[in-house]
Amino acid sequence: MESKRSVIVVGLGYVGCVSAACFAEIGHNVLGVDRDLKKVEAVRKAQSPFFEAGLDQLIQKNVAEGRLNAGILDAEALDAADVVMLCVGTPSQANGNIDLSHLRRVCDEISGLLRPRKKRLIVTVRSTVFPGTCESLLETVFSRGEDVEIVSNPEFLREGTAVRDFMEPSLLVVGGSTDDAARFVADLYAGLPGEVSIVSLRTAEMIKYTCNAFHAVKIGFANEIGSLAASLGVNPEQVMATMCRDTRLNISPAYLKPGFAFGGSCLPKDLRALTFRASRLDLKLPLLASVLSSNDEHLRRSIHQVLELPGNQIGIYGLAFKEDTDDLRESPVITIIEHLIGKGRAIRIFDPHIQLDEIYGSNLSFVVSALPHIGRLLTRSLDQLISASDALVIAQKPTAEALAQMKASGLKIIDLTRLVLKADCAPGTYT
Repeated sequence: MESKRSVIVVGLGYVGCVSAACFAEIGHNVLGVDRDLKKVEAVRKAQSPFFEAGLDQLIQKNVAEGRLNAGILDAEALDAADVVMLCVGTPSQANGNIDLSHLRRVCDEISGLLRPRKKRLIVTVRSTVFPGTCESLLETVFSRGEDVEIVSNPEFLREGTAVRDFMEPSLLVVGGSTDDAARFVADLYAGLPGEVSIVSLRTAEMIKYTCNAFHAVKIGFANEIGSLAASLGVNPEQVMATMCRDTRLNISPAYLKPGFAFGGSCLPKDLRALTFRASRLDLKLPLLASVLSSNDEHLRRSIHQVLELPGNQIGIYGLAFKEDTDDLRESPVITIIEHLIGKGRAIRIFDPHIQLDEIYGSNLSFVVSALPHIGRLLTRSLDQLISASDALVIAQKPTAEALAQMKASGLKIIDLTRLVLKADCAPGTYT
């Protein structure tokens, strides 16, 4: 496939202008368009419409070499284009929702200008939009049968380092209405370091919100820990710098996997202690204070999902708060079992690491106080669990062999350790 493509960039703000100049630098022929004629005229004169480190030089070079131009969006330009990159604003409305009027206006304009084509046109949304937006545009604005495909290609450009962020990307994400369209746009970035993540269309739309929310949470977390540390006479910078040295658990993908609620003897206890001590210091730490209630709400969602299972006999795989341990303290599984028993369900439990006659101390005290009849609920094998159940709940990560055995049973299964949405299934269910 050709490496040089014809790209139209709609919107010459920070994202659009940087994208236009950088795509030209890679080798594509780029036309930048904007309703603000001052921005268009600036690019035509080989000038940046605003200050961004390195952008002026990039525009000068690529205008001089004929790969970058600016003008108006018309039918002739669209005839020649392979890709139209939409980099228009999606500002907040008063209620917090995003305003898609600029995006829809541009798409309406493109649809109205399109003539019968000899090649497909890929409309690519760089703007930040909520999942389902691109599908909606394809089904409404571009529903007349034009040879148009749509792609989401979110940007991760920071003002002040936007050129470097584009040319040395930390993350490249593309999702399309078809795999071919997604790969076509991914190929626009050929030659840049890193690998393009080709995902579903809705995943591509969601990932920008996810990244920004995570950045906001990290900042809020660091500020709250810093405030508490300083109030206790501890150096905040040293605390956070030392924490960040752990790249196996702290600065890593560890724990960043959607699944079941957390429990155990450490996380709940230590969160309660931090928020208690903060309250004694008259410090409000709403982010840390909300973590336990967030976990409780996630547990409630799991309980509601389990209560929808067919049959009265519910088998629970896993009783400890996570796999490969026999620690029962503050296990969220016990909370689920208490609710199920309260609703009249008959419960049987199997955990490969728990035999009641082998646990003792605070571990035994906790489970006996929560489930006084635990001895009658436990089975000694997975076979016994399956034979006694109408449906199964996986509450801790099973071995591959155990999972295969449960699937082979033909019973309805809810896997609380996996929040995977499948067609015709609730999240984390197997059919």
